[in-house]
Amino acid sequence: MIRSLRWKGAAFTVPFQLGFVFLYLIPIGYAVYQSLFKVQQSGLGLGGSTEEFAGLDNYRQGLTDSAFMGSVLRVVLFACVQIPVMLVISLVLALLLDAVTSRVASRFRILLLVPYMIPGVVAALVWINLYSPDVGPLTPMGEVLGFDWNFFAPSMVWPAIGNLLTWHGIGYNMVIIYSALQGVPRELFEAARLDGASERRIALSIKIPYVRGALVLTGMLSVIQMLQIFNEPALFRNVTPQTVSDSFTPIMIIYNQAFNAGNYHYAAALSVLLALILGVASFLFYRLTSKEAA
Repeated sequence: MIRSLRWKGAAFTVPFQLGFVFLYLIPIGYAVYQSLFKVQQSGLGLGGSTEEFAGLDNYRQGLTDSAFMGSVLRVVLFACVQIPVMLVISLVLALLLDAVTSRVASRFRILLLVPYMIPGVVAALVWINLYSPDVGPLTPMGEVLGFDWNFFAPSMVWPAIGNLLTWHGIGYNMVIIYSALQGVPRELFEAARLDGASERRIALSIKIPYVRGALVLTGMLSVIQMLQIFNEPALFRNVTPQTVSDSFTPIMIIYNQAFNAGNYHYAAALSVLLALILGVASFLFYRLTSKEAA
């Protein structure tokens, strides 16, 4: 009887298992397989081309590709600034919501979550128009305040993209952190207040340590998302190609190798390398920030 119930329960996971196999495992396996080959041109290219086994040659080329490794380093340095800023803002908003009544918190929670519900491409287009010196309001506003800023300049493109990503992501991270705050025993707050602790001390000594797991989770998800950034710089490139090159991020290089250069095997190898970098970066982030590693 118990075994029968177990099989019936396992049957409910079959749709997920099938989707996981066909949408994740098989594509990953095929990408690894494709990365082991390369196209060889015979003669001057007039005799056609053949697909030959290359072993790890594509991976060696990727590891020595200055454009690819430079794009990875560029995104990592950007993530070291943007992700902490976004998480701090999300944490502050979650703490503010936790300090008000549940009715007020529910209203502002929905309001703060609206940017996340907007598709990323649409959000990028909206902010590109806001940044535009021709149609956007930010440039005239800056002139009135005495700021001569150009959001499409080389020195401003990363802050412009970072502002867009922060605006788009704080709502989602705030909801996760706020949900973790709701699980903190309220008796701890009352005991701390009886001991004379201020609300600031309660937040620093009780609330933030309790939501450390949520902060680690949101940070790890942000790291994974950041190394795969594509939509925002690709749309910025349409506006300012002299600032955002086609090798601006790793995904942009992989896209160009696959669909513009037609070098699918090398693009597959770069994809596998990026997946490995994502795995290592996520593992290191978790080990450095989790309580067990402390």
